[in-house]
Amino acid sequence: MDASPEYNSSSLYPPKPHVIETRQNSVLRTLLNLLLYGLMFYFLFDQNIVYISAILLVLIIHELGHFFLMRLYGYQNVKMFIIPLLGAVTTGNKQKVSQTQLVLIILAGPVPGILIGSLLYWFNQQWDNDTVRMLYQSFLFINLLNLLPFHPLDGGRLVESLFFRENYIIRQVFGILSIIALVLLFLLQQNFFLLIIPFLIGIELRNEFKNQKIREYLKQENINTQTDYPGLPDKDYWLIRDCIILSNPRKYGVVQAGVYAYSPLESILVQHVTSVLQVYLVNDMKAFAKLVVLLFYLSMFLLPLLLYIFN
Repeated sequence: MDASPEYNSSSLYPPKPHVIETRQNSVLRTLLNLLLYGLMFYFLFDQNIVYISAILLVLIIHELGHFFLMRLYGYQNVKMFIIPLLGAVTTGNKQKVSQTQLVLIILAGPVPGILIGSLLYWFNQQWDNDTVRMLYQSFLFINLLNLLPFHPLDGGRLVESLFFRENYIIRQVFGILSIIALVLLFLLQQNFFLLIIPFLIGIELRNEFKNQKIREYLKQENINTQTDYPGLPDKDYWLIRDCIILSNPRKYGVVQAGVYAYSPLESILVQHVTSVLQVYLVNDMKAFAKLVVLLFYLSMFLLPLLLYIFN
């Protein structure tokens, strides 16, 4: 992303930077990430190629579920990233989001993996193949873990989207409880490397706390933050930028608030301004629909258990 520095200096509030998305070869980038992921797993954890390939297959199918639903529902700039040692993530932008669509996008990640893992488990009762056993265990473990009701796992995002996405205080409390739960889970598993996940959640909560303070101030100044970046007036961009600079003096100490000129950090500031802007959630799910989703969510945990009991 680049920020174009062209503006009329005679204006008090020059045009906000024009965001230019750098077009990269997403296929090549994903392949390179997959290679890096596999190499790090191979050398750091001494795992065989078949196991590494199984993990990558599970991650790709999981993220493709999110990816295709986001594209179907009109998200912009949808990208899939493989994060070495930690997993994968799919990102995209949309200012006005339907609650129903958001729930389906979240479920589209873990549900196909659980169904595939369950089918492989059922077939392997006849085959009794070690490779298939390892594959269905990978599908079930990764996707069921991802459905646990902790932020930022899909299960946590589902619960948040259904009940309190627009309530900042509850979201913060939920985030703190998720940190505690994940720390305990990883300590019990003696998987100390994954403690980086609750650490990153803590950083995210801290940044969101600062952003919420900025939103509260901007609301008093009658500045609308429920808009996307293209719809943000030039004046509002610079005023939000001032608030960000004053709230983060260590990060933006070289940039002076109240001076409306582009800085070398403008691209970073554009991203920070965008993070302050809020997605508008259309609450189109009634209580009955939420109950159906919750029952379906619980059934995903019960399905592997029932297969095990009856086989």
